[in-house]
Amino acid sequence: MDDDYRVVDAFDRKRASMDGRPDVTRTRVSTIRNIDPLVGNVTTFLIESVREKDSGDTIFIEVATKDGNQRIVIPPKAANVIARQRDSLTTRVRSKLAKAQAEQRKEDGVIPFGGKPYRKNNLPKFNLG
Repeated sequence: MDDDYRVVDAFDRKRASMDGRPDVTRTRVSTIRNIDPLVGNVTTFLIESVREKDSGDTIFIEVATKDGNQRIVIPPKAANVIARQRDSLTTRVRSKLAKAQAEQRKEDGVIPFGGKPYRKNNLPKFNLG
């Protein structure tokens, strides 16, 4: 069979359906080259995010290795899960860091809030009249 008549895959179909539409906003393609320091294998990632007005964000990933190329389309529902998980991890890490810093300040003898309990009504009042 002739290569000119190959079947269009899901990546090409989805990517082409979003091209040139006014309700679609896209990022530039980002290229990331990951080099394994132990073996020296190089993997190249091409990543592009596209936002459709009513559907959400779709992520296009192309992975190039010495063994060949793979192309992946991450649909909006999966992209939302990835974003939600990343936000959750960020919240957890910040919480752990804040607790460790508070513990260190406690060990160093730093008194929180200048030794006074924090109350909203302890804030200074300004007389503008």
